[in-house]
Order: sequence, then structure tokens, then C-alpha cells
Amino acid sequence: MAGGLTAGAGLSQFPEFSQQYAQRLGGAVDALGQVVADFDASAAAEGLDRTGALTQMTGTDFIERRRADMETTFERHATLSADLEALQGAGPFMRAYNATRFSDTQVASAAWEAYQPAVPLNMAGAVFVAFGFFAGLIGLSALFAVGRGVVWALRRRPAPTGMPPIA
Repeated sequence: MAGGLTAGAGLSQFPEFSQQYAQRLGGAVDALGQVVADFDASAAAEGLDRTGALTQMTGTDFIERRRADMETTFERHATLSADLEALQGAGPFMRAYNATRFSDTQVASAAWEAYQPAVPLNMAGAVFVAFGFFAGLIGLSALFAVGRGVVWALRRRPAPTGMPPIA
């Protein structure tokens, strides 16, 4: 029962946390989009595309490090944009279905720092509570059953031949 209550209470928080994550994800995509747009505008002013501009960023350790930073920024922007597209406008059940999209540690950390647990008083919250309750109940029951089986097997082990049984 304790496992069910704990898991139910924890999982009931998913709808609100996922909404906070999606909002922060939108902010991160906007900020990275501005950096990408500025870089592309600077490249275009020199008659270059993004790849051409990155190719020219050589010569010193600083410039090469900056090129690597920009490549990382472009990759992160593309990944977060795809994540945002999958999560934007999605309800709590579709966000749960797309839970693998909650992978950016910076966004998750920022969402977690600002997150305030809340009592979900809607249908989605009730479904998540029920699912968490039954998953926790079954999971903890299974864990205890395995533990009891191991203890039972250790107690019922026959004594080795030629030695007196241990009482």
C-alpha cells in the first residue's frame, strides 16, 4: 500500500512538471534560435552559408573552439526544436507518450528548480495518480515476494552431508 501511495503521489506530479518543462523548452529554443539567426546573418553578410562560415573558422585555438561551440549550438537547437514540436500543444498523456523528449538536462534542471508540487484536481491528474498507485503497489509487492522467496529458499536449504544441521 505504501508503494502504491508513494508512486501515485509522485506520478500525479507529471502533468504539471511536463507542462513546466515544455514552457522552458520553448524559451530555450527561442534563445538558441536567436543565436543561430545572428550567426547565419553574419555569414550571409560575408556571402557565406552556415557551412562555409564554419569552415572558415580556423587558425587559432580560440576560433576553432568557437566553431565547435557553434556546431554544438546548431545541434542542440535542432534537437530541442524537434522536441518542442512533439510536445507543443500536447496534453499530459501525449507528453507522457513522448517522455523521451524530456532529455535536455539544462531545461529539466531549470524546470525542476522552479517547480512547485501541486495537487492535481483534474481528470489527467487522477489517471496519473491511479496508474502510479497500481504500478507502485504491484512493483513493491513483487519486490517483497522475491525477497520472501529468497529468504524461504535460504531457510529450507538442506544441510551438507556429513555435517550436523544448523539450528
